[in-house]
Amino acid sequence: MKTDDATLARLMAMAQQGDKRAYATLLEEARSWLKSYLRRRVAPDHLDDLVQETLVSLHRKLASYDPSRPFHPWLAAIARYRWVDHLRKLSRGDEPAVEADVAVDSDESAITARLSLERLFSQLPDAQARAIELVKVEGYSIAEASHASGQCESLVKVNIHRGLKKLAAMIEKD
Repeated sequence: MKTDDATLARLMAMAQQGDKRAYATLLEEARSWLKSYLRRRVAPDHLDDLVQETLVSLHRKLASYDPSRPFHPWLAAIARYRWVDHLRKLSRGDEPAVEADVAVDSDESAITARLSLERLFSQLPDAQARAIELVKVEGYSIAEASHASGQCESLVKVNIHRGLKKLAAMIEKD
């Protein structure tokens, strides 16, 4: 069953007031939506973990939701942040250790993720892509990114904000 946005917003409002049934229903609907939303963005073996991480984030952000606003864009924003965190982990090699008896894949998923990032970055102005790359992917501080890119710190922050906003719009459009 596909639940409309208004129903999900009502369920969320009820969950905020402590209704456990509404919360359980909301989580099931959110899980279903997240699986289809994230399925196109991550490798199948990472899907369930990323969905679960996003649901945990939804739980943590429960109080921040405004029931007068649409639910899906709010959930999509949380999912995007978790997805970007996932890509960052892949690019840094922060993947959990693989057990010895499991065949080790090539770095194919990390390469695929990196190519996806490169494709997205190519659609941004260079200054925005560079600021996001340094701070969000490589983990530089704003000051370090400012020094490395030759942009002042406030410009780095503005470029990150504008670039992430454009990336989010591109992903939503997909």
